[in-house]
Amino acid sequence: MTHSRPRIHDLLEANSLAPRRDLGQNFVADPNTVRRIAYLARVGPADHVVEVGAGLGSLTLALADTGADVTAIEVDAGMVPVLRDEVADRENVRVVEADAMRLDWDEMLDPSIKWVLVANLPYNVGTPLVCDILDFVPQVDRILVMVQREVAERFAAAPSTSAYGAISVKAAYWGTARIVGIVPSTVFVPRPNVESALVEITRHTPPTTDAVELFTLVKTAFGQRRKMLRKSLSGIVAAEQFEAAAVAGTSRPEELDVDAWCRLTEIVHGR
Repeated sequence: MTHSRPRIHDLLEANSLAPRRDLGQNFVADPNTVRRIAYLARVGPADHVVEVGAGLGSLTLALADTGADVTAIEVDAGMVPVLRDEVADRENVRVVEADAMRLDWDEMLDPSIKWVLVANLPYNVGTPLVCDILDFVPQVDRILVMVQREVAERFAAAPSTSAYGAISVKAAYWGTARIVGIVPSTVFVPRPNVESALVEITRHTPPTTDAVELFTLVKTAFGQRRKMLRKSLSGIVAAEQFEAAAVAGTSRPEELDVDAWCRLTEIVHGR
């Protein structure tokens, strides 16, 4: 049983709670939506799921219904007791009160197990959290998160499109990103002003190019994305290095795919 809109309102009122704007709390109040997310997550009894921003447990209950082992993380101390009550009869759910942006992930998630991150992420932490997971938490093998539609489009963007940016390169370096669904604002309490989208990122073996060197170069270039690379990377990349990497210095950063960025990084660092 997942939470309906009346159930969300009843839980908030009964516990003298309200959605916190500072935490970006927007609760999913539509059972069909959370069941759809659980279905798209493709998890079952043999899987280990970590959920960030579990809130009142709408998505947590849907994930628990799949039979997967669920670690539900919630930072709001007021919500945690309610969440624990809502999942008290679910032996496959563990509730953890913690800030996901400050977690020791190796301590939280057994590195010997492959995990799936499934979450309705607050808009204010969606991008940095996913980027941190990609960079530092290899035990999370697959990600399915609901974020602001614009953010989802950036993660999944192809080169030479308006949404393509530094986080698109990061996602492509670590995995394959795709948008698997659009979620209207009407399913949330409170209702946000923007649409949400579900983005899936599945890890693959990354290129051998050093990630820190690569992302430093990419971030520098996209910091001046309207400029040609020979301008935005002046003093960092010489004309002959562009040529050696088969990259036109007249290109703009959004024209380079991850392979081109890797070639350029290798040349710049003398490899």
